[in-house]
Amino acid sequence: MTLHNCPPPKAALARWLKDYPSEVDNYGHLLLEQDCDCDDDLIADFVTYFESAHADARAFFHEQMGIELHPDADAPAAHITYPTCLPPITRRGLFGEVMAGMLTEHYDYVGCHDWTIPVFLFRYHEDAEAYLFALVRDPERKREVYGRRGSDFLALALNDAGEIERFIVGEAKWRKKLQPSVVAELMYGKKKKNPETDELEHDGKGIWFQINRDIPAPHGLRQLQRLLRDIDPDGYSAAIATLDRVLVTRNAQPLPRTNLILISGGGVPSREATHSLIPWDAVPEDYTATYDLQVVELILKDGDKLIDGVYDALWPI
Repeated sequence: MTLHNCPPPKAALARWLKDYPSEVDNYGHLLLEQDCDCDDDLIADFVTYFESAHADARAFFHEQMGIELHPDADAPAAHITYPTCLPPITRRGLFGEVMAGMLTEHYDYVGCHDWTIPVFLFRYHEDAEAYLFALVRDPERKREVYGRRGSDFLALALNDAGEIERFIVGEAKWRKKLQPSVVAELMYGKKKKNPETDELEHDGKGIWFQINRDIPAPHGLRQLQRLLRDIDPDGYSAAIATLDRVLVTRNAQPLPRTNLILISGGGVPSREATHSLIPWDAVPEDYTATYDLQVVELILKDGDKLIDGVYDALWPI
C-alpha cells in the first residue's frame, strides 16, 4: 500500500484552465473555465497524478480480487483491473473526487491553508470491490456501481510537528451538462410531486442538506486514520495522535474545518463566460454550517474526452 505522493501538474492546470477566484468573509468561490482543448499532452500530464490517487485502492482491490499486478502476470483475469474496468459513470464520479484533490493542492482556497492529501479514500468503495471481485470470475457480470459512502475526499493542514491543525472535507459531483436545473437538483435534491399542491418540488436532500448536517468529525477521518496507521504509522504519528484525541476522547474539542463543494461538468450554450452557477459575492443563504466554505465550479468543454483518455491510459503495462 502506498501514500499519495505526486504533486499536482501545475503547468498543465495553468494551460488548461482560467481561474476566477473570490473570497468574502469565510466563503471562497473559485470559477475555473477550460481554456484549451484536451489533447494527448494534457492527458499525459494528468496520468501520474491519477495513478498516485488510485494506487492504494488499486493494490488493495487487486489483493482482494486475488489477481496478480506484476507486469508478467498471465492469469486469465489479469485484464480486469482497477480503476480502468469500472463503468463509465463510476469513472466520472472518481474523476470528480481526484480533481477535488488536485485543485485543492494547487489553488488557494478560503483561509489560504496549505492542504496535503496523504492518501485518497478509494479503497473504502465497497461496491467497486464487490463489482470487480465478481467480474474477475464472470466477465458477463457488468452493471452500474453504487458510489462510495461518506465524504468524497479529505485533506489535512499540518503544522511543523506534523499535527493536524485543520481538515477540509469535500463533496465532488460530475454532471455532463451543468445547466441551472441540473445544479438546482444537485444542491436541493431531486424533484418530487407535493401531494398538497400537486407541484414538483425539490425534496431538500441535496448537497446543502448533506453538508449543513454533517457531524463535526465525519467517518472519513477514522478511515483516513486507519490508512495512515497501515501505510506510514511513523511518518504520520503526530497526525494519528491528533485524530485519536478527536475521535476517541469523549467531548473532545473538534478540529477546525473547511467544507468544500466541487461541481464539475460541461457548460451549456446558454451559459455566458465567467458566469457562476452558485453565487460568489456573499455566503450563500442556504449554507448554515459554521465552518469555512469553499465552492469550486469546474466548467469543461470536452470533459468526457479527458476522463476517458486519462482512465484508459492508467497503468498501461
